[in-house]
Amino acid sequence: MNHTPVLKDVVLLGGGHSHIGVLKSFGMQNVGGARLTLISREIETPYSGMLPGIIAGHYKANEGHVDLIPLTEFAGARFIHDEVIGIDTKNQKVLLSKRPPISYDLLSINIGSTPCQPKLIDSKSNVIPVKPISQFLNRWEEICERIIKREGKTKIGVIGGGVGGIEVILAIDHFFSSSLDKTNLVELALITSDKNILSDERHRVAKYFHNLLTVRGIQIHTSTRITEVRQGKVISNNFELDLNEILWVTEAKPPDWLKKTGLALDDQGFLLIDNQLKSVSEPNIFATGDIATINGSSRPKSGVFAVRQAPILTNNLRAKLLHHKMSNYKPQKHFLKLISTGNKFAVATKSKWSAQGRWVWKWKNWIDKRFIEEYQVLPEMKFAKDSASLNPNNQVPMPAEHDLSKDTMRCGGCSAKVGSDVLTAALADLPLLNRDDVIVGLNTPDDAALITVPKGKLSVLSVDAFRPMISDPFLFGRITANHCLGDLHAMGADPQTAMAIVTLPVWPEKKLVNELRQMLLGAIQTFNNENVSLIGGHTSEGLEISLGFSVTGLIDENKKLLRKQEVHAGDSIILTKSIGTGTLLAAHMRAKAKGRWVNNAIESMLVSNHKAGQIMQTHGASACTDITGYGLAGHLLEMLKNSQNGATIYMNDIPVMKGALETLRMNFFSTLYPKNERFSQRINNSGAGYAHDSYPLLFDPQTSGGLLATISNEKKDKCLADLIHHGYKSSRIIGKIVESKFEKKIKLIT
Repeated sequence: MNHTPVLKDVVLLGGGHSHIGVLKSFGMQNVGGARLTLISREIETPYSGMLPGIIAGHYKANEGHVDLIPLTEFAGARFIHDEVIGIDTKNQKVLLSKRPPISYDLLSINIGSTPCQPKLIDSKSNVIPVKPISQFLNRWEEICERIIKREGKTKIGVIGGGVGGIEVILAIDHFFSSSLDKTNLVELALITSDKNILSDERHRVAKYFHNLLTVRGIQIHTSTRITEVRQGKVISNNFELDLNEILWVTEAKPPDWLKKTGLALDDQGFLLIDNQLKSVSEPNIFATGDIATINGSSRPKSGVFAVRQAPILTNNLRAKLLHHKMSNYKPQKHFLKLISTGNKFAVATKSKWSAQGRWVWKWKNWIDKRFIEEYQVLPEMKFAKDSASLNPNNQVPMPAEHDLSKDTMRCGGCSAKVGSDVLTAALADLPLLNRDDVIVGLNTPDDAALITVPKGKLSVLSVDAFRPMISDPFLFGRITANHCLGDLHAMGADPQTAMAIVTLPVWPEKKLVNELRQMLLGAIQTFNNENVSLIGGHTSEGLEISLGFSVTGLIDENKKLLRKQEVHAGDSIILTKSIGTGTLLAAHMRAKAKGRWVNNAIESMLVSNHKAGQIMQTHGASACTDITGYGLAGHLLEMLKNSQNGATIYMNDIPVMKGALETLRMNFFSTLYPKNERFSQRINNSGAGYAHDSYPLLFDPQTSGGLLATISNEKKDKCLADLIHHGYKSSRIIGKIVESKFEKKIKLIT
């Protein structure tokens, strides 16, 4: 666990080729006190050089992608899964689509570009841009399904006669012509407004590809400027072409929000940078790749530049942090291009030289695979000391940082409370929900909160807290709030109020304000959705962040409480969520869990149990609890405690999170797992259940897990159908309650 105070925030916008290089480098050798944050709308970033090979069928999609979540974990960086909608340069904040802004000290932009789609395109037209590549690949699968189902040939038009358009259309041709069951399914056309295809390449190279397209039976329409695109049709001044699918691979354009940032831009709207890759108007903002133009040195938009800019960007970010001399990037006037022809054949060209053959494709394949493997196969994480550190001697001093550098001991007692300035700033203008039964809360703060319990109601109380399991403080706040409400949901109560319990490390005040505010905003989003009022809390200093909430709920006096120990023999056992967060998060901490597995686990942890608890009550569940730290086995044993009952569990029916079995096979277990495994002493392991792949998951601690309930056999099917209808898609009947006087309460059946 790294306890170095966060002094500077380096925020990376986009998971482009330059930024994955920065992350890998900082993972190998970090700068103490500097925290990296990657903001990306995708959890996997595609390598553009392998796109034609993926389309052609030479690679699987995952072979051409870098998984950003383990890479950021390896780098000790935060990962924010969201889309950028703006930059507030005055206040140094990145504006995001679905969450609060992220503050930065240094900012780097490597978000690529998108094809320029003019206003002539009808909103109902079937145009699919090839960039962003990750979105295109999802659409490509849909296109293939439509082509196979469609009667007759599918007419596909590729708009753009540059290298990108040529490679895409040749890859499509190879994919559909190389398999007997796919031949004669497509008719291809390449359309460009230029007089010739590959107008930026040497005549010999352009002529070679023109001939190749002709031989392959691909129509070529040059000097054809599209004036209108309608559904199923492109229109030029001199002709109309009917097309079932239209792929747009034209010149790049920047996102519209860049215009509102106040940053210096070139005539096309791209960021203007100097040879140190810094914005010419904001020295603490860097940019690389397609999104940037070096002032006085125009170059085509190509992924090769972002790759080659990565070492310079990495060096200059370090230099900026440590006040060292920065390096200059010298763009090549001529650079090597390896252009694939769809089949395993390619053309190499640089300046006046060119060559072609299968050996060129093998060369390209070797280069591409070597590049991608650098980021797909990460070294074992070593929690080493920082290679260099920020301190008042090598950076512009800040009072808070001076205090941190001199403090060798921190006081206890009430002296360990977080300062009032931090709290005032963090709590300012929070979107708090007001309830009529809250008499005194954060809107009118006092020494204590004051709430009422309406007549005929009972007050239900619970508390929980823990350290972050993910790097995003906003998501952490949402998940923690959801988890803490779980006990109320399990008893069938309606949540009412919450009080925060927060531990914060000794960081500069500005950093503490941002971190606390992000966590609280996340929690409040969850609370507001559940009609919960945040009415107060306590903050104190500690070595690391932790967050929790004491919560209250209300339930009718005359309503049957869902108690955990009122199981009945013959009841069926229902579980409402998949299990596996413990092993997945343990693997995630070591950068070994795939991003999509982690993302799936996060989505599950964000699902509220509120409606599930209500459904259990409606259908007359006899007992209910939520699955949390003690795992499925531990919480089931709690339900069976002090009874003459046992449980039979159907191992094949336990819902398991994607990736959980894989991380178990890699021997990733939560730190609580060994203690939970002691519950195996109460399990009858004489059968095949012990050898079942899911057996270890019985002891896997869950964060914000699902409800575990028992219900009569007559009602189980309607209850399960109701749960699935309301979004609890993983709900399963996993066993039954049986009479048992034996000490070993659980029997496993496969």
